[in-house]
Amino acid sequence: MAKSLVQQKSLASALHVIEVYRQLPSDREFVLSRQLLRSGTSIGANIESALAAQSRKDFLSKMSVASKEARETRHWLTLFDRSHLAAVEMESSLKEVDELIRMLTAIVKTTGERPPPTQSSEVKT
Repeated sequence: MAKSLVQQKSLASALHVIEVYRQLPSDREFVLSRQLLRSGTSIGANIESALAAQSRKDFLSKMSVASKEARETRHWLTLFDRSHLAAVEMESSLKEVDELIRMLTAIVKTTGERPPPTQSSEVKT
């Protein structure tokens, strides 16, 4: 089965975050780099969980968490970029996560705006 665009983007972003994490000095800012790794890799996990949701509400909840994790990832990348704690290029990672945030925001907004599906057992009068 082909992966959706948001799945593909989240996987690419997570792989990029892992590469950034590997380049960060292991003796400095361990806490910050672990936070980046955690949030950057959890985006895709939450998307995968959303795609296996048992309800629209569950789907919306998981996609919302993925969006929040993407925003947290952007925060850590921006912090590393502006603090100059490491000589690692962050621009492409920031662009990637910004694109992912836009996609997730659109998914959450669209899903939240749709009316709930009507049940076929309802009797209309």
